[in-house]
Parts: sequence; structure tokens; C-alpha cells
Amino acid sequence: MHTITTASSLNKGHSLDLQLVTGSEWEPLWDQLVHAHHYLGCRKLLGRRLKYMAFVQEEPVAALSWSAPARQLGVRDQFIGWDPQQRKRFLGRLAANSRFVIFPWVQVKNLASCVLARNLRRLRHDWKQRFQEDLWLVETFVDPRYFRGTVYKAANWRFLGSTQGYTKRGKGYLYHGRTKDVYVYVLESGLWDILGCSSTLHVTSLPKKVEELSMALQSGNWNPSLDFAELDLEQEDIQTIADELVSFHQEFRHCFGRSEQERLGLGYIFGLLGDTKAKSAEPIALEYIEKPAVRSLQRFMKVAPWDHEAMLRTHQENMAKYLSSPGAMITVDASEFQKKGTHSVGVARQYCGRLGKTENCQSGVFAGYTSEHGHCLIDCQLYMPRQWFNEEYKELRAKNLVPEDVEFQTKPEIALQLIHRVKDIFPASWIGCDSAFGSDDNFLSSLPEGLWYFADVKGSERVFLDKPEVGVPAYQGKGKPPTKQRVLSGDLRRVCDIAKSEDISWQTVNLGEGTKGPLLAHVACMRVYSSRNGFPKNEPVWLFIRKHFDGQIRYAISNAPADTPFEKLCKASAMRWPIEQCFEEGKSHLGMDAYEHRSWPAWHRHMIYVMLAQQFLFRLRQRFKKNSRLESR
Repeated sequence: MHTITTASSLNKGHSLDLQLVTGSEWEPLWDQLVHAHHYLGCRKLLGRRLKYMAFVQEEPVAALSWSAPARQLGVRDQFIGWDPQQRKRFLGRLAANSRFVIFPWVQVKNLASCVLARNLRRLRHDWKQRFQEDLWLVETFVDPRYFRGTVYKAANWRFLGSTQGYTKRGKGYLYHGRTKDVYVYVLESGLWDILGCSSTLHVTSLPKKVEELSMALQSGNWNPSLDFAELDLEQEDIQTIADELVSFHQEFRHCFGRSEQERLGLGYIFGLLGDTKAKSAEPIALEYIEKPAVRSLQRFMKVAPWDHEAMLRTHQENMAKYLSSPGAMITVDASEFQKKGTHSVGVARQYCGRLGKTENCQSGVFAGYTSEHGHCLIDCQLYMPRQWFNEEYKELRAKNLVPEDVEFQTKPEIALQLIHRVKDIFPASWIGCDSAFGSDDNFLSSLPEGLWYFADVKGSERVFLDKPEVGVPAYQGKGKPPTKQRVLSGDLRRVCDIAKSEDISWQTVNLGEGTKGPLLAHVACMRVYSSRNGFPKNEPVWLFIRKHFDGQIRYAISNAPADTPFEKLCKASAMRWPIEQCFEEGKSHLGMDAYEHRSWPAWHRHMIYVMLAQQFLFRLRQRFKKNSRLESR
């Protein structure tokens, strides 16, 4: 198949041809293409079914099918409001959009919504003609791990909620925990008059216990140390923040298998934002949910079957909408969390940056994103010291639910993995890191192509100011002739010594606005050659030295092009700091280091909820700015 694009197809006047292919010569092709390109394949189309294929220029561009609806579906049955007898009698008046795929060689904007709308216009007629019954309503299931339901939303389908995570197995149901979003489209507006009933589902309402919790939060104690002072808030606005939090948390409803999980998650994020010193599961449950919920909240964080990876993806997609910029920076950094015991996952005596010494702690590697629009944390992974993969830790790894496929990785290796995971979601020009990563040559050389690094290095880092001559020394007439290459000329110097040189040229620049005003520094910038094992690398890099007025000196190298403006390098130097601000806010106000979880899943779920709390604060600051009011006013 040749690629079909907007320019070569519909915009050139070629019409979209939608054909019913059930029982026709095209049906084998439909089966073949859906099997190859739909993630569910073409099997298990239950009951009555109609298959359609769309063509442009006589080439197939899309396929979709309609088949039997779910026998029982809580949110749908509440939406219709029928009783079990009515459901049994009239279920045949419903159909499910069981398959829908646009083929990969097609690149036509808005084609999916066009095909869906065209199909809906003729579906009732085709269904009645084939099965001699009117069709009243159609439904579909969207797997949030892969899709966001954009096409159905654009076509005015109604989102009802999520399934409960069960699948039909024989005469019963098997729980698998993977919920799907439910959308419906009403074809017969007189449906409720025909049935003599009314909908019992308020789509925008919360489950009862979640609603009770949301009401309790309205009078809750928000953490006074959160930076609300910069916002233009009145008393009623503080009360409204609870509603804002509930609405925000509902955006992640598709991650939960049951409403009880949604309630626990809402209580947990409020606990992180709330005015309580202890921010582990037990005090959060006692303060913000209820006493019997302590064990439930602990299980929710450790073993409950909800999809925290989907939650992380949704967080990333949300923040990408707010922050994306082609000139942005992806930052990586490690952060440590002091622990007293020896049984928490990944705990060991290792360097703790917050204390500046070796201490018993856990360490995580985090990825952040910084643009002119703001900054946030976007991914993380716990670092597992090498000793945790020894045989004596096998039982402890199992007890802490460490996945079997987790292998030892250095922090730079984890950081590379995080960068590759987020680079397609967050556009960027730069990679920023501290000296723990910037001094690792393998890390720098393995970064994705097309991104420039701006990497801090230690003062002991050695560079050549000019490219030295490298070769085999001339034979001096005595002893064995030399055969190994050496640096024949050139001065290998420490960057801290270069900063002390009287020949260096400094400029005073404003690197950005801090909480206490402009961040001024003396900056020197020059081209140098980094060294590897005492030999110069082939290409020069920038050496960026900034001397702050408190006497602190920072050193960085960058592989940005030689013609990069000085101002652009200064801007890049300031884009790495925000990840440290994220750590400071997280640990000072949001319980980032106050958890008592021991397991691998709970550690990652806790950190994701800290990221969500920071996203919520970011969005609050966007809405409540000085001299502005709520959008709803």
C-alpha cells in the first residue's frame, strides 16, 4: 500500500467510500487487516455483527465492526435505568463498536471522526435491514493504556465511567484489574419513553464515599507552608480548592479498578497537600479518611490492582500540554531519602546528597522538564544498589515485590532509560544534569541524537584549552623505540584552576528571577577539549563557569555548536536548577521523603502521587494569579 496523506487524498477531491463488507468478497480482507493492525485482532466478535471498510481511491483506509453489547455493564445500565427484565428483553437493541482501526499507511487528518460519523448515519438502516430490529444505542470500550477516546469525544459520544475490571469466563466473571473507559451514543432519543424509565446515573457525580470525602475536604486544613502567598486567594477560594482537587483527581479515574480505590487515592493526595507533619499512609488515613482505612490505604499503595503506570502517562501528557517548548530541557538528577531500617527496598549505606555524607538511605533517579512555561518532575525509578542482587537478598526482594526482570543498573544507566522514555512526549533541545552524570563519559556519549547536553562537572575535571598534538614521540637514540601515542604538546588543566586564571574574561549576567530577586553571577565561557584517559576528544566543547556572589563556583560543559550565542548558554545553565526546586518543594511540603513504604510498587506509587500534587499546585498557580480570579467567575 502506498501512503495516503491529506494532500494526496481527500483534499484533492477523492471521496470517502464506506462499504458494508459482511458476507461480501471484501470480508476476508477485513479479517486479514484487522488481525494484522488492531491490537485485539479479529476474533471474538460475538452475536450479531456488521463489518465495514472505508476506502479512498479504492484503497482501504479504515475498518470497523459492530457486534453484541456487554450483557451486564454497570455504568451503561445505570445510564439507561432499565431493570434486569428490561435489559434481558431489549439488549438486542444495543450494539458495541467492537473494532475500529485506521491503517498505518494512512495519514489523513480527522479521518477517524469522519469514518465514525459516516458509519453512524447508516448503521440503524443496515442493522434493521439485516436483523429486523431497531438499534437504540451503541457503546464502546476504550483501553486507557493505549488510547484516550479522542475520536469518540469529538463525535459527541458520552463518557459514562469505567468498567470494573472483570472479564466473562464460562458462567462467571474473572477479575483482571484492567479497566476500560465506557462511551455510549444514543441513536433513539425516545429510548426512555419506550422503556418507561429514567437514567439513574449522574455522569458527573462521584461515588457516594468519594463524594462524602470531597465534602469533608472542603473544610480540611491545607498546608500553610505551601506557596499560596503568591496567589490572589480569598477565603471562599480556599474552600473551592477542595473542589478543584476532586476534579483534578477525577482525570485519573481510568487508572482505578473500583471507586474505593479512587476514594483512597483522593485521600492520599490530600494528605500530601494537607497540614499534617506525618505524611505516611497511617496518619493520612487517620486524619483525612477514617480509622478503618489504614490497612486499606497501605494495601492501596502496595498491592491493589490499579494502574499507576497509566497514571504516570496521564501526568506526563497533561504536563506536556502546559509546558512543551522546543527549546526546553530534560533534566536528570538523583535524590536520597534517609531510612533507619534495613528492610525497605533498595536501602543501603550510600552517599546521601541531602546530608552530604554516607548514610543509610534509599536513592531514586528522577527526570524533570523545564521550559519558559514552568517545570515539573516527569518520571522516576528507584536505584537498587548492587548488593541487593546478591543471593542473600533474594527473599527480601520477593517480600518487597521487586519485579523479577529488574537488574542492576547504575544511576547514569537509569537516567538514560528515563530520558529515552520521555523524549518523545516532551520536546527539548537540551539535557541537563549534575556532576554525578556529567562526569560519566559513557552517559554523555549515549544521549539521544539531536539533543545537546549542559552537564555540570567537578572542579577537578581536566580539559585542554587548545587541541594538543598527539603522536608517537620521536626516537631519542637510546633504549627501545616508543610505540604508544602520547600528548606531545598542550596543557591539561583542572577547570577550577582555569577559573583562578587572571586571563579569564568574566561577564556579570542575570541568570533568571529567583524568589529573592534577580540571580546574578559572573560568567566565563570558552571552547575547550575534554579529556579521556589523558587524551583530548576530537571535538571541542563549551566550558561554562559561573561564579556566584556568595563565592560558590559551578562548572559545566556542553556540546552545543560553536556558534551558540552566549545568552543561549546562560539560559541553559539556569534550566537545570528547577529540578532541585522540585525536590525542595516535595521534601519540605509534600511528604516526598516522609513515606514509610517498604515495597517497590509503593515507593513508585508514592512518588507518582507527589508528582500529581506538584502538578495540582502548578495548575492552581496558573488559575489563581495575582490580580486574577477563578475562570468560573
